[in-house]
Amino acid sequence: MTLRGLESVLSAAGVPEPKNDLLILAGLASGMSFASLLARYDEDLSAAAWYSELEALISRREKREPLQYIVGQADFYGETYRVTPDTLIPRPDTETLVDYALTRLRDGCRAADLCCGSGIIGIAICKKADVLCDSLDISPKALAVAQENAKALGVCERMTFRLGDVFLGEGLSGQYDMILSNPPYIKSGELPSLAPELSYEPEIALDGGGDGLDFYRALLDGYEKNLSKSGEFVFEIGYDESNEIGKIACERGFECRILRDLSKNPRAAVIKRRSD
Repeated sequence: MTLRGLESVLSAAGVPEPKNDLLILAGLASGMSFASLLARYDEDLSAAAWYSELEALISRREKREPLQYIVGQADFYGETYRVTPDTLIPRPDTETLVDYALTRLRDGCRAADLCCGSGIIGIAICKKADVLCDSLDISPKALAVAQENAKALGVCERMTFRLGDVFLGEGLSGQYDMILSNPPYIKSGELPSLAPELSYEPEIALDGGGDGLDFYRALLDGYEKNLSKSGEFVFEIGYDESNEIGKIACERGFECRILRDLSKNPRAAVIKRRSD
C-alpha cells in the first residue's frame, strides 16, 4: 500500500484534511520528515518496519477519532499542550479570550479559569503576563492533565488547580480581577448531529443544557461574590448566543459586550457590573 492509497482511505471516510493527517501520522510512525514522506508518496511501503504502526494509526483516524487524541497533543497560543479524551481539544477560537485578557490584566492581578479542561486559558495567560491564576474543573482527570501542562510550560508556581462544581459555586476564594471560562455551550439536542470527531470528546465539556446556556447562568449566579468591584467575567460563547447572553447578564444587573473572533463571528462575552 502506498501513502497515496492511505490518503484515499481517509478521504473515503470523510476526514476533512486527509493528506495533512496522513503525513502527521506517517511521521509519527516512521520518524521521517514530511519532505521524505512526500518523496516516497507513491512507493509501496507495506514492507517497511513501521508500516503496521501506521496502519493502526490510520484505522483510528478512519473511525474519525480526532487527530489530537491520536498524537496526544494540540497547539494553542504558540505552545503545545498534552490532551487526552478527558479534555476538550483546544481550538483557535478560544484565543480570543486570551487576547482580551492580556490587554486588561496587569502584573500581580488575580484570574480564575473555570471549566479549565487541559488548562490552556490560564496557562496561556500566565505564560504572557505575571499574574496568578486559579483553575477549576469538575473532572479530576482533566485537572491532572492541566497540572501536567502547567509544569511542562513553566507556570505551575503561579497557578493552583482545584476540583469543583460550578453549579455549586465551588472552588474559588477571595476576589478576582477576571474570571474566565470556556464552558459547555452546545444545546443538548444538537449533540447527536455534530461532526463525528466530537463524539470522542467528553460530553461533560460540550453539553450546555437544553438551550446551551445553563453554565452561563450558573457562573454569573455562583461567582459574582468572587468578582472584584471592577472585575470582569470573560466567557467564550457560541456564534448564535450573543443576544441571549446579553439578556442573561442584564437580568442579573450586569452589562455585556461581545468580542468577535478573526472570522468576525461573536466569540466572547465580557460581562461586568453596571457603572451607573
